Amino acid sequence: MIAYLRGRLSAKQPNRIVIDVNGVGYDVSVPLSTFYGLGDEGSDVALRIHTHVREDALALYGFATALELVLFERLIGISGIGPKLALAVMSGIEPDELVRAIEHSDIARLTAIPGVGKKTSERIVVELKDRLPRLRPETAAAAGDANEPSALRDDVLSALVNLGYHRPLSEKAVDAAVKAMPDGSFERTLKHALRELAR
Repeated sequence: MIAYLRGRLSAKQPNRIVIDVNGVGYDVSVPLSTFYGLGDEGSDVALRIHTHVREDALALYGFATALELVLFERLIGISGIGPKLALAVMSGIEPDELVRAIEHSDIARLTAIPGVGKKTSERIVVELKDRLPRLRPETAAAAGDANEPSALRDDVLSALVNLGYHRPLSEKAVDAAVKAMPDGSFERTLKHALRELAR
């Protein structure tokens, strides 16, 4: 699965961009929070990627920070919320504000997002309120640095989920791998996590 893309921004429009990687154009859907941070067409771009596989399609979703990626993956893990709605949620509210709204059960703020009704807002709060301890805004800046342990954890977790492993089991395996190798590379940490899952 594709977990990361670095290349040239060959086309951009809100919620959708094309990244040219050595002559191959990747069509990537992005939230507005990521879109607004992009340069002009022709500039370099590097995004974390969630690869979403369906029977009839393979779609790429790109994010500028680890926080955005993890929030997206948590959202699509909720029953009834698919990638398009998750992208709409993230385009209607800044990532750190989304975290605060969930933590404070701010249903009104979530319902103010276009396309998100009260029932969906309530489901987001119920499902995610106790699952955001690692996503607090004050740590979001650190998560943007690919060398930080939190970002490495998010990258490895994303890779395991994309490979089809169950998220709760993957989280335990990644935590064990990071604890065993705090300075490990992505590849070494992923291999260690896979060994944990194979036990």
